[in-house]
Amino acid sequence: MRISLLMDCGGESPLDLGRALRWVTDVLGSETVIRDCVPLKGGISSAVYGLGVTRNGGVQRLVLRLFTDEEWLRHAPDLAAHEAANLRKAETTGVPTPRLVAVDDSGSACGLPAVLMTRLPGAVVLRPPAVGPWLEGMAEALVRLHRTDAGAHPWDYFTYNDVHSLTTPTWSCSREMWDRALEAVRQPRPAARTCFIHRDYHPANVLWADDKVSGVVDWVNGCRGPAGIDLGHCRLNLALLCGPDVADQFLQSYRRLAGDAFTYDPFWDLTSAIESLPGPPEVYAGWTALGVTDLTPVLVGERYEEHVARIVGRLA
Repeated sequence: MRISLLMDCGGESPLDLGRALRWVTDVLGSETVIRDCVPLKGGISSAVYGLGVTRNGGVQRLVLRLFTDEEWLRHAPDLAAHEAANLRKAETTGVPTPRLVAVDDSGSACGLPAVLMTRLPGAVVLRPPAVGPWLEGMAEALVRLHRTDAGAHPWDYFTYNDVHSLTTPTWSCSREMWDRALEAVRQPRPAARTCFIHRDYHPANVLWADDKVSGVVDWVNGCRGPAGIDLGHCRLNLALLCGPDVADQFLQSYRRLAGDAFTYDPFWDLTSAIESLPGPPEVYAGWTALGVTDLTPVLVGERYEEHVARIVGRLA
């Protein structure tokens, strides 16, 4: 195939796609032929390409992820190594996940840190024809993931915000609610079982085929941590995308499927919710890229505050 040179601007590093694709053929073998290379929608923090590859007499579908965000790489230069380790760990969960093919930890071969993995069948569904089965499928996959012991996995959960430096958002009129929420997340963390968590589990990272979950993708943030963080993060996304009622329905599905293995605590819900601060709320660009057109910042803001208010109402 003909390889072009791309330059990503803004806060991203220059991307030499030709160099990266040459690395792909190097790691797969000299007889490999890349038949097609198509940018994949949805990602906003890296460049992701779907590859069609002919090797050993057969056709293979792969995904090439190139980490282009300079600021993210400054804070976490091990992004490619992190995702590679998570993909290996994810294979043990029983959840359908991409399989690691190769990794360029430092970017010395590709020009940017890179992960090459298998491509799973299916597509993201953000506006399902029936909400109930959609939530049930996502909850079942998450429960299966959380049954996996974290073991000695070398990455641990941490909060993205310094909860002690946060103040009541200036865009909100619900000061008392936010004061209660911030007071709650500043308390000592409640006891919780440590398991393997995705850390960015939400509908845009779940693939569907034939009305079933066919894969969970985007494993760069996976780590050891409390199940409540994955649950809370997904609930926040569902609240903004579909409304707080849907987020609450997801909680019900997860709790029923997890049974005695999980004890709900609103602390983790609030800790997930405040990671969107200081705001103001915006429409997630990944949803827009995937075709969601019925959201506005005003609607997202209203749903955000209603979601937080419901969690605050669960506090003892």
